[in-house]
Amino acid sequence: MKLFSKTVLFVFILSLSSCYTRYSTNLLQERKNLPQYTQANFEDYRLQVNDELVIRVITTNESLKYMFPFMAKGQNASSYKVFEDGTVDFPYLSRVPLAGKTIKEAELTVRDRLREFADDVEVKLGLKTQSYCVIGEAGRGYFPIYKERLTIFQALAIAGGINEGALLSKVKIIRTTNNGTIIKTFDIRTKSIIESEFYYIQPNDIIYLDVSKKKFWASSNFVQFMGLITSSITLFVLVLTIK
Repeated sequence: MKLFSKTVLFVFILSLSSCYTRYSTNLLQERKNLPQYTQANFEDYRLQVNDELVIRVITTNESLKYMFPFMAKGQNASSYKVFEDGTVDFPYLSRVPLAGKTIKEAELTVRDRLREFADDVEVKLGLKTQSYCVIGEAGRGYFPIYKERLTIFQALAIAGGINEGALLSKVKIIRTTNNGTIIKTFDIRTKSIIESEFYYIQPNDIIYLDVSKKKFWASSNFVQFMGLITSSITLFVLVLTIK
């Protein structure tokens, strides 16, 4: 019977240690033992190969307006792809190098080229599709970036929120840049994440939340597992008692 009592005590202690606490799940904590991230300047997205752009030309020059067919009434905007060499082939312009530039920088580049036709030209560029992806222990799928500075908290909320079993201490953002793919790993529980390099989402980001080791021990699988062990020990003790 001592063996049975010790087993029950062990199960009870283990169940307590495996429970989620506010320290393991709460966001925006200010505890000293959490990582402290420094603030970083916001980095504008830089155009990459295969990005698709839409362009709007503003000018009083009627002839120039119709150089871009989608400016005519009743037509949808066309998109222009960034080719492998980093250029974009706009109508009546030779290849314009835009890869590696921010949207604002690209607008100025295209504007300067179009001012060869009219002095009052203004250009507005935008990405045709701006989205990010979420996988792992959170809502899954592709979601639109509806504003310029979308935070990690807003991105996860749009995706459906964070699952209880997520490992919040090692959230990952997989980001493709013109210099290759980088992975940013951070603890989303700390308040110091605000305005840090991990705070804002960029187009094409992949947000990955791994599963916490506590998920199994706090799940029904663990309860069933320990129930089986307890039943087996009970049967074993009963057999010994009968003998």
